[in-house]
This record gives sequence, C-alpha cells and structure tokens, in this order.
Amino acid sequence: MRGFSLVETMVTMTVFIIASGLVFIGVQPEIKEARVGGAYNTTLAAMRLARDSSVAQRQVYFVTLNNNVVPNTVTITQGSTGTVVNTYTLPIDVAYQVLAQFPTNPAGFPQTPDGFGVGATPIDFDQGIVGGVKNVVYFQPDGSAQDINGNINNGVVYVARAGDPYSARALTLWGATGRLRGWRMDQQGVTYYWRYQ
Repeated sequence: MRGFSLVETMVTMTVFIIASGLVFIGVQPEIKEARVGGAYNTTLAAMRLARDSSVAQRQVYFVTLNNNVVPNTVTITQGSTGTVVNTYTLPIDVAYQVLAQFPTNPAGFPQTPDGFGVGATPIDFDQGIVGGVKNVVYFQPDGSAQDINGNINNGVVYVARAGDPYSARALTLWGATGRLRGWRMDQQGVTYYWRYQ
C-alpha cells in the first residue's frame, strides 16, 4: 500500500533510459575527439621519448610507425641492440592515413604541414631522399633525425579518423634538429588548411 505502483516505476525507468540515451549520444563526439587526440599524443610522445633517450644515453634509437596492421602501432627500438623499448597501439578507429581534403601544395595556401610532401602518403619521412624507408626515423645522440642510410630525415605523419577531416592531425619532423611540430586541420570557407597547434 505504501510502495510505488508498477506504472510509477515504469514511468521513472522510461525517463531514466531516455535521459541516459541523450547523454550517451551527446558525449560521442567528445569520445571520438579524445581518441584522435590520444593517437596524436601517443605518436608525439613516442618520438620525443626516442629522441630524448638517444640524447641522454648517447645511443641511436629508432621509431617505426606501422599503418599496415590494425590497429596501427608505433615502436621504439634501441639501435645497437635491436631491443624493442616500447610498442604503442593507436585506437582502433584512428589510423595513420590521408584524407581527400588534405592540402596537396607544398608552397602557397593551403599548404602541406611545413611544406613537406603533397599530402598523399600517411607516413612520409625521408623528404627529398630516394631509397630511404618512409616509416622509420633514427634519432642520433646529437638529437638529429636520420634515415637508415644516414641522410637527414625530414617528414610528416598524418593521424585521422576515416572520413572526418576535422579529426585530422599532422606531426612534422625537422631532421637536422629533431624538432617536432603539431598541426590540426581547420577550414576557411570551403578550403581546408593546416593550422599550427
């Protein structure tokens, strides 16, 4: 007599389910954005860790970015021993990839990040070098980045969710100094461009 009726309980549960559904739908964009941000930050942190370890320990460390496996991975390896230090995995819905909206012009507007490449290769290191490996960067004890043949290794890697240009991030590497810069896709009118992050 003093409890809730079945109708009152059903109405309460219905309101709770509807509210939960709205909250779930509302947070989905933020969750997707967090995954892309996490993939970008993982890649950036791995490259910085390899560079810092190389300088601190006076040894070569190399980073291998792999977009041929699902999920994509980034691996840090100690050069002289071949010991894998760390392997990081990107979220399943984020990959090293290019999208149709990416600028393809190395100069002018809209420009590729730091003018590297033509926006067509997801992992595009070894800019201007013939015969190098585009997905491996060797960090030297002086902080510079080289390829397997000892050439200065400049380049860019793109991180994005398929079909979502606003999710796109890019990371550029200046080989002579090992400097890393982050970029984010933005839009001006109908033109997509890279904005320094």
